[in-house]
Amino acid sequence: MTLDVLAAQAIGEFKKTYGRPPRWLAAAPGRVNLIGEHTDYNNGFVLPMAIERYTVIAADSPPDGVRHIQFRSTHGDKPMILDLAQPLKPLGKGIWVNYPAGVVAGCAAAGIHTNGFDALIHSTVPLGGGLSSSAALEVSTATLLEAMTGKKLDPVQKALICQEAEHKFAGVPCGIMDQFISVMGRKDNALLLDCRSRKTEFVPLTDPSIAVLIVNTNVKHELSGGEYAQRRQQCETAAKLLGVPSLRDATADKLEHAQGKMDEVVFRRARHVIGEIERTLMAAEGFRESNWPTVGQLMYASHDSLRDDYEVSCVELDAVVDIAASIGPLGGVIGCRMTGGGFGGCCVALVQADKVDTITQKIAAGYSKRTGIQATMFVSRPGQGATILKV
Repeated sequence: MTLDVLAAQAIGEFKKTYGRPPRWLAAAPGRVNLIGEHTDYNNGFVLPMAIERYTVIAADSPPDGVRHIQFRSTHGDKPMILDLAQPLKPLGKGIWVNYPAGVVAGCAAAGIHTNGFDALIHSTVPLGGGLSSSAALEVSTATLLEAMTGKKLDPVQKALICQEAEHKFAGVPCGIMDQFISVMGRKDNALLLDCRSRKTEFVPLTDPSIAVLIVNTNVKHELSGGEYAQRRQQCETAAKLLGVPSLRDATADKLEHAQGKMDEVVFRRARHVIGEIERTLMAAEGFRESNWPTVGQLMYASHDSLRDDYEVSCVELDAVVDIAASIGPLGGVIGCRMTGGGFGGCCVALVQADKVDTITQKIAAGYSKRTGIQATMFVSRPGQGATILKV
């Protein structure tokens, strides 16, 4: 579905819900990370792209002039009203409106105030699939506030406001990648982001013979024990033992020399991060040069490391990658890896565009046979970042 069609649907749903047309319309995309997993909180590099799946927010001022914000969603979420006469605070764990509420609070702190609005949220970004539906909601909210007030945020500031909303209101200690790519995404380009300096560089992905295939396993394992926090702590432990500020500053040689003084699990966590940072930079160069065999090898190496050293894969993600690898370059698959935090969610594959239909059929059949689950798949070009559609 094109963004124009999605926007038209959002306008129609707003009219149906509120009985009048919206005045403002803003959109922001989800994302897929091509390579560079669990490197962001280690000050490393990531290489995401915006996908052609968007969250659109249609809005208008309340007709009664009451200072409130009313959020409704076509996903069937419970309608939520925020009273602007009171300071905005988190509404409790797991409540979906925390994401936009945190952005409204952050924008107000940055001098972008609203007197209230009625909003309708309409999205094609899959929920819970690791494609950053939360960042799309946050960034579309910030973009809507820009449209309403006529005030523009610096793109980095805007991304950081959205990240802070996720930290403080939703209670999710995410890195900066998701919000940065949703704000700054550019059509037909991936974004190489240095998570330490926040420097960004666009990497063209314009070859029409190459497509990005996203495979949603439709599985999300709920794990106990705070696996993400545990891995972050293990990385910090490794950096301390190596005498560096973060694993971004370590090398494979330095790690090998220090292996004897660190726990075996901590060693493997560090080995993944150090290797993944290097793979990400090499992959960016491979994309620039259209060196698809190298990019494919790096994607598989990334998955192997995430599975064996970082231990964040699962049988369903491994099944997709195994099936993709068995199809191979002769069948049109260049490379495949899990993407996102892990323990379920999506894989990303780089494929030959003219073989997409055959590849998706083979992955669907193979995955269903191995797991008993139906995968959901779609192809995306690198999409446009946040945009105002109607002022």
